[in-house]
Amino acid sequence: MSGHFPFGGKADRLAVFAFFEDHGLSLELQEKYYRWWHDWAKSFVLKDPDLSFTKAVEFSHYPYGQHAHANFHLHDYLWATPMLDLGNFIVNVIFPKLNDKAMHQLEQEHEKMLDDIGREAAQNPRPAPPEIGRYRHT
Repeated sequence: MSGHFPFGGKADRLAVFAFFEDHGLSLELQEKYYRWWHDWAKSFVLKDPDLSFTKAVEFSHYPYGQHAHANFHLHDYLWATPMLDLGNFIVNVIFPKLNDKAMHQLEQEHEKMLDDIGREAAQNPRPAPPEIGRYRHT
């Protein structure tokens, strides 16, 4: 159901990292991608009677999740970990509430947003990775 989203299932922060890298997203575009999902999830939560009562407080600050400001050695990929936290919430709490029509519409909106971000990424490429390995402890 959500196989083309960078979260859910057995995805981890490296899967999200790889998604960002595959799409050539700079730090700014990673945040833009994250913000799209954050705003979509927050809007869904606030419109849902049960979720607005139980989960709205979790969207009272930005970014979402317990790892909101953690980079975990992913140099210039700060948004991978918060995206995973938010994505797990979306997959486990919101997606079960969507019917097939709503999921299809979400997939189409996601594809359009990815196309828009892809055009931005092509105009402003991500800086080259540093010489040292990304996961090397220094």
